[in-house]
Amino acid sequence: MYKLVVLDMDGTLLNSQKEITSRVRTAINAAKGIGIKVVLASGRPIDGMLPALEALGLNTNDDYVLTCNASLTLNAGSKEVIRSEFLTGQDARDIYHLSVKLGVNTHAYSAKQGLITPKISKYTEHEADINQIEINICDFTTLAPDDEMLKIMMIDEAEALTAAINRLPDSFQEKYSMAQSAPFFYEFMSKKSGKANGVAALADYLGLTHEEVICVGDAGNDLEMLQYAGLGIAMANATEDVKAVADYITLSNDQDGVAHVFEKFVLA
Repeated sequence: MYKLVVLDMDGTLLNSQKEITSRVRTAINAAKGIGIKVVLASGRPIDGMLPALEALGLNTNDDYVLTCNASLTLNAGSKEVIRSEFLTGQDARDIYHLSVKLGVNTHAYSAKQGLITPKISKYTEHEADINQIEINICDFTTLAPDDEMLKIMMIDEAEALTAAINRLPDSFQEKYSMAQSAPFFYEFMSKKSGKANGVAALADYLGLTHEEVICVGDAGNDLEMLQYAGLGIAMANATEDVKAVADYITLSNDQDGVAHVFEKFVLA
């Protein structure tokens, strides 16, 4: 019945030690062996996803990957761009100016410069560390209005970030796709981006309907793709809003919850 399984990475595929366990790897390999398409969809850039893709053998020309919350969909082998939905340098400038007023930090992913920030914070260092990429200091006011941005993020302590989110202008709802991927990360993307839109576009590209898709995730940037899927599955460690929309709640990421999904719904 199910032909495509889309997995979030952090908090879902990866355990708390940022590892893929042998049970999860075995389950994914077994699913691939019976013709199931397995795709990773993450807020991470492609560089931060490559180790997982390689470990699971999901890096061939028959594989696909959704990066930066599906702002960019790639052939995982050839790196051919299947779909892209960018924000602009002007968006980065606007969000940066607002973040200064709201008292929170900012960083962004530029198509040309990678991870950029006007000022180093521990959360940008965390982003760089988990993705094994460099930080590039950039005065956002100097960005060209038409520079391509994969996503723009407000980043800060959870309390400060929540206060900032609550003060975002109503117009942002119309202008951006927005999601909280961690207590300290709030992400702005193209309105046509977001994992739900990315998974839907990939399913269409593969000739599949949403009923043939399983999506698994744990955080706010996974919520809409769980709603889109024929079977939307939340991790036991998921946020409560994600659990509320899920069709099923699996075990946590430290209890091989992803393996349980494959064993119950794909391999049984």
